[in-house]
Amino acid sequence: MKAIINGKIVTENKIIEDKILLFNDKIIGFCDQVEENVEIVDAKGLYICPGLIDIHVHGSCNCDVMDRSLQSIRAIGNGIKENGVTSFLPTTMSMSKDDIYGALDTIREAMNIKYDGAQILGAHLEGPFINSKYKGAQSDKFIQVPNFSFIENYIDVIKIISYAPEVDDSLNFTKEVKNKTDITLSIAHTNATYEEAKLAIKLGASTVTHLFNAMTPLNHREPGVVGAAFTSDVFCEIICDNIHVNPQLFQFVLNNKGKDKVILISDCMRAGCMADGKYDLGGQDVFVKDGVARLASGTLAGSVLRLNKAVYNYKKHTNLSINDAINLASLNPAKSINMHKTKGSLDMNKDADIALFDEEFNCYMTISHGEIIFNNLNKLLY
Repeated sequence: MKAIINGKIVTENKIIEDKILLFNDKIIGFCDQVEENVEIVDAKGLYICPGLIDIHVHGSCNCDVMDRSLQSIRAIGNGIKENGVTSFLPTTMSMSKDDIYGALDTIREAMNIKYDGAQILGAHLEGPFINSKYKGAQSDKFIQVPNFSFIENYIDVIKIISYAPEVDDSLNFTKEVKNKTDITLSIAHTNATYEEAKLAIKLGASTVTHLFNAMTPLNHREPGVVGAAFTSDVFCEIICDNIHVNPQLFQFVLNNKGKDKVILISDCMRAGCMADGKYDLGGQDVFVKDGVARLASGTLAGSVLRLNKAVYNYKKHTNLSINDAINLASLNPAKSINMHKTKGSLDMNKDADIALFDEEFNCYMTISHGEIIFNNLNKLLY
């Protein structure tokens, strides 16, 4: 058994001070004092938070999910654990079938191997079922019509499919996915009208991928996908690097969606945790300058955002409390992929996935299933 003392415990609804967090591989609960033979972690006044969950990350540390390499997947997990991320969904790109299957095979293998990085929960399939008009940094060379046979051998691995519903003929793919799997469908890279998006949502699409980016915008006569998102009960991912979305809109999104339906993601690519320079994403050159990743055309190409920084940015520009801000990157993503019974908060019997943050959400310790996988407490300045 382990105990974290001298910290402020961040629960779903409040912050608890003067209590001790007890755990082994699961959360045991809160208490006033510890017994002998308990391993002690002194939080030194930091916030004791649930570990963050990044459901949309392509890469980091000069590695990419599409490398089709177990070493790369693990390197990504080892990099993002330093941001307080305890679990994630490696996210694919629109590339060849062999490349996508290779990535999914690697993710499946990685899910079943224990290592000291962020836990791999499954895959986020972004593309190839998208609309070329809003392809963003995806390659239109590999875009195809949605078909269930493409994914049927990987329904045990895939947790989210980001797709454009208007290219789904009679929404047959949508119906088949919802009837045969537990996969979350997320509207993305899409030219869908308001009506087309609302129909897909009615049939089971429950998330919108990186809200505002690569989709039909909000217009007073043509509300588009953004309008559909704001007038339905879907989750909305948002990239809070202050580049993809103007931070002055963060509170607007919160006011319209509510704090239970916003999900912070990194959409991080290979250049995460790296210096500015030339990288690649989905087989295309990406140029990172001053922390902004773009294709040669100028199109934004993912981000180099750290998820804990996204939490900081969102809280800074909204009226959220610390616990509510943490929920956007822990409990809400867990709910969106139906894993909230085991992850996303410090409730009793959930996985002991924990992160220690300061006021600016700098991470000093990350714990996964009760094991310390990152420890920087010695760098904490008083």
